Amino acid sequence: MRAVDIIAKKRDGLVLTREEIDFFIQGFTKGDIPDYQAAAWAMAVLLRGMTPQETADLTMAMVRSGKTLDLEGLAPVVVDKHSTGGVGDKTTLVVAPLVSAVGLPVAKMSGRGLGFSGGTLDKLESIPGFRTSFTVKEFLAQVRKYGIVLAGQSRDLVPADGKLYALRDVTATVPSIPLIASSIMSKKIAGGAQAIVLDVKVGRGAFMTTLEKARELAQLMIQIGQQVGRRVTAILSDMNQPLGRAVGNALEVIEAIQTLRGEGPEDFVEHCLIVGAEMLILGGVSKTPEEARELLSRTLEEGEALAKFRTWVEAQGGDPRVVDDFSLLPQAPVVLPVLAPQSGFIRGIDAREVGLTAVTLGAGRERKGEPIDPAVGIVLGPKVGEKVVKGEPLLTIYARSPEDATQAQKRLLEAYSWAEEPVPPLPLVYEILRG
Repeated sequence: MRAVDIIAKKRDGLVLTREEIDFFIQGFTKGDIPDYQAAAWAMAVLLRGMTPQETADLTMAMVRSGKTLDLEGLAPVVVDKHSTGGVGDKTTLVVAPLVSAVGLPVAKMSGRGLGFSGGTLDKLESIPGFRTSFTVKEFLAQVRKYGIVLAGQSRDLVPADGKLYALRDVTATVPSIPLIASSIMSKKIAGGAQAIVLDVKVGRGAFMTTLEKARELAQLMIQIGQQVGRRVTAILSDMNQPLGRAVGNALEVIEAIQTLRGEGPEDFVEHCLIVGAEMLILGGVSKTPEEARELLSRTLEEGEALAKFRTWVEAQGGDPRVVDDFSLLPQAPVVLPVLAPQSGFIRGIDAREVGLTAVTLGAGRERKGEPIDPAVGIVLGPKVGEKVVKGEPLLTIYARSPEDATQAQKRLLEAYSWAEEPVPPLPLVYEILRG
């Protein structure tokens, strides 16, 4: 078997066998197949596509490239969630302790932000001392003792994905749906959770900009999960404006804690309840979304989710005092309130532009490994559909310098579109696809 023949076969639009895919992925992971051949293969996949069976075979070949976690025996069901990435998406910071507080263990391998999409690890690491690097033994012990753990992906888990993603990032092959699906699902399967809720973002601030493409990706990931015995649900949710109000690492931690206190933005609270309810259903805790929402709402109101968050932070080495004292989080030296330049209704807030502006402030990274500033970011005021009077607060910029704040202000004001007549608010969720 030769790599060049496998590349040519996919170039010509033919279906690869399981053995061919496994040969190619294992060879690439070990270094026997060079980057230039892997790049050619990835481009062939982008242009020619893959069948669902090919994508499932690719996913499992990537899983077999490294170790896997065995969560059997820790609990009847361990649940995980994954977001395809969005602006202001701090859902895990609320949903993980909320679901865990109900009694359903949550074990999650998470990633860092790249481009306009924020990373959960970066947000949690803005908490002083918070640790995201674990050995497999420590990861399992944390789930067993506390019922909640979030860690960065171990190098031993799915090394093929790390190598292939780095290559895709510089060869313009990131948008391939089979490659996206196999990347996500290989990590979820290797992570060991028996039930997975996928939050597939749709819109300007997402990698899937159309509902059609998001649905295609979601259905493919559900099919892959089912083939290997995982329970999978996909939520297609809006990302045409930022989720909640805060965009930026420490600022999003603050908003997550406020939400756990019962003081969160309405859209973000609702989104967390929707995602959490699907996790409870997959985990066998609740039978219906209504029953799950009632349980989650009660857990929020009684403070159990906030208490779990505090325990979680302390268990992973963070300073639990941040729950009561936000001044312990990184603080931006420049705070610039921005007032509405006109009266009217907000017709749109370009989520991608808001996310990219946050990156220029230092809240995100353009390349892997770049440092970030956990203190900077943006807090929005009124959202799409709300009425604004000229001169009223529109948003607040948190920056490292006055010059950064001024440049961000100009860019953010251009991200808003206005209407004289009322406009409907954007939907939070378009569809829920249950496997």
